[in-house]
Amino acid sequence: MKLQQLRYIWEVSRHNLNVSATAQSLFTSQPGISKQIRLLEDELGVEIFARSGKHLTRVTPAGQAIIELAGQVLRLAENIKDVAQEHSDERRGSLSIATTHTQARYALPPVIRDFTQKYPDVALHMQQGTPKQIAQMVSDGQADFAIATESLDLFNDLVLLPCYRWNRCVLVPTGHPLAELETLTLEALADYPLVTYVFGFTGRSQLDDAFRARGLSPNVVLTAADADVIKTYVRLGMGVGIVAHMAVDAEHDTDLVALEADHLFESSTTKIGIRRGTFMRGYMYDFLEGFAGHLDRDLVDAALVAGPRHEQGLFEDIELPIR
Repeated sequence: MKLQQLRYIWEVSRHNLNVSATAQSLFTSQPGISKQIRLLEDELGVEIFARSGKHLTRVTPAGQAIIELAGQVLRLAENIKDVAQEHSDERRGSLSIATTHTQARYALPPVIRDFTQKYPDVALHMQQGTPKQIAQMVSDGQADFAIATESLDLFNDLVLLPCYRWNRCVLVPTGHPLAELETLTLEALADYPLVTYVFGFTGRSQLDDAFRARGLSPNVVLTAADADVIKTYVRLGMGVGIVAHMAVDAEHDTDLVALEADHLFESSTTKIGIRRGTFMRGYMYDFLEGFAGHLDRDLVDAALVAGPRHEQGLFEDIELPIR
C-alpha cells in the first residue's frame, strides 16, 4: 500500500469518480491512476469502486470506509510536513481560508493586511463559496479555516470557534417612507418588496424566523449572496434591502439610509471552523487572534482537544464582540 494510491482513491472520490478529471488535477495519466487503484484493490482483496466496463459507477461500502481512512492518513501526512516546516522555518508556509463574500469584503481586509505585513513569506489563499461549500472545503482538507455564520455546524468533524456577534440593518433610498417612521416594525417591512440574502447565507435563517414568529410572509423579490449586489438593486428601486450591518459603507453608501434593525432580529454569530486533528502552525494562531482577540492559543488548543460538539462550553463565559 502506497501513499500515492491512497491519494488517488481519495481524489477520484472527490472528482465524482471521473478518473480523467482526477488525472488532470494531479498532472498524471488516467491509465496510471486506474492501474494503481487496481493494484490497491488486489492487495486489499476488496473492490473500492464498482465498475461498468471501464467506467467507475459508485463507491462500494468497503470503499467508502477505506476512502474515509485514506483521507485521515493523507491529512496526517500533511501534518508531518507541517511539523517539519514549523521547526525549520516557523514564519514560512501557507494558509488557506474559505469564507463568504461578506466576510471577505467587510470583516477580513484589516486582518489580512496586518497578517501579510507580519508574515510576508506565508502564502495566503482565499476561497469563496456558500457556507456549506466552505465548510466542506475544510472538512476535506482543501482549506485550513472556514469563516461563516451558517452551516458550519452541519459538519461533525469541525471544531467551531465563535468570533463575534452581528445584526442587520434595513437599507432604503433617501426619502423613503420607512425612514420617516419613529420605530421600524416587521409589519411595516412586510408591506414592501424586500431584497436580501439567499437562504443559507449571512444569517438569513434568523431573518425568516423573525417574520414567521409574527405570522408574517415577507415579500422577498430578489436574493443575492453579495451585499453589494443587494445595495445595487435597492438603488434601482427594486425593494427595501436587509443586509448585515457591517456591509454598510459610510463613505460610499451616502445615497442610502441605514435603519437600525437590532430590535427586529436575533443577532447572529460568525464562527471559524477548523477540522479536528489540524496541526496548528504558529502563524495560524496569530491569524485567529487577529480576527477575534479572545481566540488566544490556549483557548484554541482547548477547543481542538475538546473536539466537535464539546468545545462550546469553553465560550459560555466569553462576551463576544459586536460588529
